[in-house]
Amino acid sequence: MGASSEIKPPPECPEEAPAMSITGKSESISSMKLDGIHLTESDNWHIGTTPVDIRGKPIPDHRLPKTGGWIAVLFIFGNEMAEKMCYFGLAVNMVLFMFNVMHKPFSGSASLVSNFLGISQVSSIIGGFLADAYLGRYWTIASFTTLYFVGLIGITISATVKAFMPDQNCTQFGLLLGTCDKAKPWQMIYLNTVLYASGLGSAGIRPCVSSFGADQFDERTKNYQARLDSFFNFFYLFVSVGAIAAFTLIVYFQMQKGWGYAFGALAVGMGISNILFFVGTPLYRHRLPGGSPLTRVAQVLVAAFRKRNASFESTEFVGLYEISGNRSAIKGSAKIAHTNDLRFLDKAALQLEEDSPDPWRLCTITQVEEVKILIKLIPIPLLTIVMNLIVTEYLTLSVQQAYTMNTYLGHFKVPVTCMPVFPALSIFLFLSLYYYTFVPLARLFTGHPHGATQLQRIGIGLVFSILSAAWAGILERYRRNYAIKHEFEEVFLSAMPGFSAYWLVIQYCLIGIAEVFATVALLEFLYEEAPDAMRSVGSAYAALAGGIGSFLTTPINNIVKSLTGNEAKGKESWLAMNVNKGRFDYFYWLLAGLSVINFMVFLYVANRYKYRAKQKN
Repeated sequence: MGASSEIKPPPECPEEAPAMSITGKSESISSMKLDGIHLTESDNWHIGTTPVDIRGKPIPDHRLPKTGGWIAVLFIFGNEMAEKMCYFGLAVNMVLFMFNVMHKPFSGSASLVSNFLGISQVSSIIGGFLADAYLGRYWTIASFTTLYFVGLIGITISATVKAFMPDQNCTQFGLLLGTCDKAKPWQMIYLNTVLYASGLGSAGIRPCVSSFGADQFDERTKNYQARLDSFFNFFYLFVSVGAIAAFTLIVYFQMQKGWGYAFGALAVGMGISNILFFVGTPLYRHRLPGGSPLTRVAQVLVAAFRKRNASFESTEFVGLYEISGNRSAIKGSAKIAHTNDLRFLDKAALQLEEDSPDPWRLCTITQVEEVKILIKLIPIPLLTIVMNLIVTEYLTLSVQQAYTMNTYLGHFKVPVTCMPVFPALSIFLFLSLYYYTFVPLARLFTGHPHGATQLQRIGIGLVFSILSAAWAGILERYRRNYAIKHEFEEVFLSAMPGFSAYWLVIQYCLIGIAEVFATVALLEFLYEEAPDAMRSVGSAYAALAGGIGSFLTTPINNIVKSLTGNEAKGKESWLAMNVNKGRFDYFYWLLAGLSVINFMVFLYVANRYKYRAKQKN
């Protein structure tokens, strides 16, 4: 659909579908025809809320019960579970693969993988844009999940075929000294290419899967809200299952069978999930893409700027522009009622007598409200960045701590690289009990049918992230003092037999509960609050916040190291390689302090936010 047609009355019958204004100066229409579908003004048919089939045709009412619902969602859950298994499988194994096999310095390997994780999340906005603008969610997932599969095959080849690796005749001592044979430039180029192909595949899947799954439920049913709430909880339950598989099964393959088996298992898992996703195709309900969101946003900003000096009191003022009838001018969207927020943007819809419907000079009310909603949504996901930062820091810092602690469970020694499984386990267990514990208890105090509103649940999650960081600081202070007291200060890669690593489980569980509340509620919040034709972009906001949290770890760590350490004077930084000489406790408390400030800002923003549902009532 062209940019100009997004706000104009249908060109096939311009006299039958005139513009109207909110001042009441509107004309009625008897009927109009668009894209081969005949509609009348009495038709209560909204493109944004009516499911279509894979060919873009509305699904008749008699066929609706045979599509969508929980059966269709199960095929979609499988794809997300595999994506998360691969994402975390690469996160937990790739640093060691770069160091042990490709002979990259450990710090360089960690930075490379952190950047990969950050880019794969930040670039989710690309997947969301393509889904909302052109491809639709189904075809975006289908395309990018295939790219993900191809990238994983390429990584498996890199870990299996000797020609893609440097010479492996090297001792552990040589690895530490950096004297091993280095990877050739072309070998690193190949590995980075297939690695980032996987990251791009993940970026295309992540913003679409949750929205596509939610699309399978009919908004017109009475229990829609309850089903949607359940969907997002079960969705994150499958995310946790994928993470658990990555931190246990894939780590086992790596340790017992080798790198080729570990990465090959990820490729096989993604391949099976792709097959299941395509098998479920006849069951899916779809939403029409609405054209480029960026174009519509740009049109509103340009039109508002052009009319910045125009007055609503002018004698030439006709009204705020909107097309007549029940349907929106934007594919994939129902009409959005006018609000008084961000009034300067209303200039884009201000219709003067001499105006023609040029999309760069005059926009519909719905198009203007889309931009308002996107702007108002931004602060909420941004205020989860600090929580995502804590999660990312745990993936590296807590592993360093675990190397100095006893990881035995009875007679079985748990690999240190398996320790991040505990946040995933806590997420799985808490989500399993969520409806039997938190919801009934919270309902007694709030009276809310789901226990708490979405923003309240995000706030609860942020509180648990504060508690997690604070406890991490307390535990680390005790662990460090124990190491010094028992003369382990210099031996930072040897486990202290008398100090169990499972004290770390407390901070893992707290951050897991934080994710259950904040991340699940954020996904649900963005899906419901985002404009109909921009729901994938809205979901990408959550991934963008996660990506920024991953990116920030490197600069924050570097700043802390430079401010707290001095190599010339022999002063160790808070984040020293020797964790027994560093001050990880101070760093955790710094994160807790930042989280408190972040939470105070969140309270202010959340208190001022108005849900779209309240505006419609």
